[in-house]
Amino acid sequence: MTETPELRVLTRAEIDEAVAWAGREGWNPGVSDAQCFAAQGPAGFFGAFLDGRMVACISVVSYGEAFAFLGLYIVAPEQRGQGIGMALWQFALEHAGHRTVGLDGVVAQQENYRRSGFDLAWRNIRFGGVPVTGLKASDDFTLTWLDGLTSDVAWVDSRVFPAPRPAFLQEWLSAPGHVSIAAYDEGQICAFGTLRRCETGGKIGPLVATSRAAAVAVLGGLLRDWPAGEEVFLDVPEPNGAAVELAQDLGLSPVFETARMYRGRKPEVARDLIFGVTTFELG
Repeated sequence: MTETPELRVLTRAEIDEAVAWAGREGWNPGVSDAQCFAAQGPAGFFGAFLDGRMVACISVVSYGEAFAFLGLYIVAPEQRGQGIGMALWQFALEHAGHRTVGLDGVVAQQENYRRSGFDLAWRNIRFGGVPVTGLKASDDFTLTWLDGLTSDVAWVDSRVFPAPRPAFLQEWLSAPGHVSIAAYDEGQICAFGTLRRCETGGKIGPLVATSRAAAVAVLGGLLRDWPAGEEVFLDVPEPNGAAVELAQDLGLSPVFETARMYRGRKPEVARDLIFGVTTFELG
C-alpha cells in the first residue's frame, strides 16, 4: 500500500454509492436497499478514501450490544492487492467491539475470513429463475398485507434472528418496491415474507414460516401480481431441506452460494423456520 487511505464512516450519500458498487459487482441489490440498510444504523458503514475518492467500502452494522453483521465488503478493482481492503476490514471490525459478528462469505474469501476468526455455521444457496405457477396454497391461511412492523412479525423474527431489529424491519416491510405479507392460521401468525424489486428481477427475503404450507401461502400472495417471465431469487439455508425442496418446486435453480460464518459465539436460531434469508448484506 503506497498511500495511507483515510478510513471513516460513510455519509448517507456514500452509502448509496456503496450499494451501487454492489450492483456493479453483480450482487443485484434491491432498489430500496440503501435506505433500508441506513435505517438500521448509518454509523455502521465505512469507507477507505484516497484523495477524497472512495476506493473501498464495508459495513459492520450493530444490532444492540451483542450482535453485528458484516457485509458490502468491496475494494475498487484497481486498488486490490495493496492492503487497503485489509486496513478497512480491521478498522470496521474494531467498531464491533465484543459483539458476535456474522457474515455471508463468498466462496473465494472464506479461507480469509477463517483467518480473521470466523467459523462456518452453514451454507446458504441462492436459487433463481422464473417461478412456475401452480403451487397450491392451502385455504387454511389468512393473508395480511403489511405496511410496517407488527408485534406478531417481531415475535416470529426473534426466532430466526439473534437480535431485535425494529428500525430495519419497519423500513424493510414498507419500502418502495417491496411487498410484504403475513399468514395467519386461526388468528395465529405462522409466516411472513417480503418480495423486493431489484436491479434484475426480485428477491424474496425474509421468508419465515412454521411449515412448508405456510411458506407456500405467503409465496402465493407475494407472487400473485409478479410479472410473468421475470426472475426471482430466494436465498435458502442448506440445512433446511424443506426450504431447499420448496425453492426447487418453485422452478428455481442454484446460482450462487455463501457461507454463513460467525466470529464469536454462534447464535442459536431456528434454521428450520428460515425459508429465505433477508439479505446477505445485513443478515
